[in-house]
Amino acid sequence: MDTLAETRQTAVTSEDITDEALMLRVQGGDKDAFRLLVGRHIDRIVGTSRRIVGAADAEDVAQDVFLRVWTARAQWAPGQARFRTWLYRVAVNRCIDHTRRARPASIDDVPEIEDDAPGPLDACERNEDANRLHSAMEHLSEQQRTAITLYYHESLTAAEVAEIMGLRLNAVESLLKRGRQKLRTVLK
Repeated sequence: MDTLAETRQTAVTSEDITDEALMLRVQGGDKDAFRLLVGRHIDRIVGTSRRIVGAADAEDVAQDVFLRVWTARAQWAPGQARFRTWLYRVAVNRCIDHTRRARPASIDDVPEIEDDAPGPLDACERNEDANRLHSAMEHLSEQQRTAITLYYHESLTAAEVAEIMGLRLNAVESLLKRGRQKLRTVLK
């Protein structure tokens, strides 16, 4: 086979390649495959981190998540877990580690997230709702907050959340139910 054909066959440029196929390449040391995986998932991991540890540290935690993915790439086992599930498990663990290291700042110390919405009144109402929800989320236990974040904000199934958190499905369903009840009480 000539060199150009080999290059075309091994180059990672297509969005059609599954995460699992990319991760197999990453396990072989393929940096291009790793860049593609990071590009696909960085926004979601930053968003998840923001909801669990706060906006101020979310990007640092996300960077740590992908550093961990690269250094622990051999730990992902194809067939045992989908890449996305394994990635969220790494992210949740990094968020928990971060939370344990540094206690969260007061809600008053967290800067407001700017909203690009056209109407100032709409933006004000959305910010108030978001602040109320964020404040209410702080009343939840770490496990309830993590389960609700993964289930509602990342649109994962309860089974996926259970796998990521290392819990049984009925335990996650219980966390979600108790978390929703607590949020209703706090938000009243």
